Amino acid sequence: MISVDERGAVPVVTIANGPVNVLDLETLRELTTVLAGLETAPALVLTGEGRAFSAGVDLKRLIEGGEAYTREFLLALGGVFQAVFDHPRPVVAAVNGHAIAGGCVIAAGCDYRFMSAGTIGVTELLVGVPFPGAALEAIRFVLGPRTASLVLTGRTLKPAEAAAVGLVDEVVGPAELLDAATKRAEAFAAIPAASFTMTKRALRADARRLMGDGSVDEIIAAWNSPPVRAAIQAYLEGLASRA
Repeated sequence: MISVDERGAVPVVTIANGPVNVLDLETLRELTTVLAGLETAPALVLTGEGRAFSAGVDLKRLIEGGEAYTREFLLALGGVFQAVFDHPRPVVAAVNGHAIAGGCVIAAGCDYRFMSAGTIGVTELLVGVPFPGAALEAIRFVLGPRTASLVLTGRTLKPAEAAAVGLVDEVVGPAELLDAATKRAEAFAAIPAASFTMTKRALRADARRLMGDGSVDEIIAAWNSPPVRAAIQAYLEGLASRA
């Protein structure tokens, strides 16, 4: 589900879980473990396999797994968001395709984002689920005052639109994506490690404090509530009817 390949001195971490790299419990746990193992890497690139970066939560698995699975999944999801956001080394996103909901949040947690194709955005409210605090603050960190508009509407953006609002930093062609991301990662890696890490920590300090606000149990209870689970089921049925 998660592979690591070397491009020079830079590890490229690739999410690979089905055609659109959905996030399930196993993928999240593996990604967290891989990121922890790269805390001394000079820098790293995070991307997706095939036509998507990540289309977000595996909602079908969430419904089928019931309340116990949902609880474990949300704890693991918050763990991944924080593992990316708090990673001590430079993390560059190579967004190769759709980065939706949780996929968008993972990209937002990186230090720099390239995008070559697909759409990006946070669609949680269109599904009917509330935002975990860590997810919201990762988005707010890069979007600032534009956060509310994107979150409340669930609008997804093409690469140029995402660059215009700051959700991605640069738009490049698909053939150039990994080279561009690797070169940026190498440039970050050339900065003395302590200098980069201390600056990164200071830049993210306010967002990190806000990520700790609110009750994880309250979010889990909301996702497991009958109205929210009914909304997820209705969303899945809508997708199936349009397929």
